[in-house]
Amino acid sequence: MPHWTDCYSVTDEAIVVDVQVQPRAGRTAVLGRHGHALKLRVAAPPVDGRANEAAAELLAELAGVKAKAVTQVSGEKSQLKRFRLAGADPEVFERAIETAVEQSDDRSYRRR
Repeated sequence: MPHWTDCYSVTDEAIVVDVQVQPRAGRTAVLGRHGHALKLRVAAPPVDGRANEAAAELLAELAGVKAKAVTQVSGEKSQLKRFRLAGADPEVFERAIETAVEQSDDRSYRRR
């Protein structure tokens, strides 16, 4: 089981995660890594912050926190972004990432 700890840090009872977001995708999913960032695909377009909102919602779901607990720290107009997940448990978050990546891999395999 790969560790994802190089994609996030834990500070002040929050997780700060680096992500690379691919907007306008066919479906929203966690793909894996992009260097030291978690790679996300979101269906929303990068217009009026909609892709950022979709990424924040996906991260909230992964971390098991409410959407309002997720704030964007940097990268508003960049594909590389940083989000803060207040009150998130790192162990829960890591397991959720692993599960989401496995599910994404399974769906890709079935489509071939």
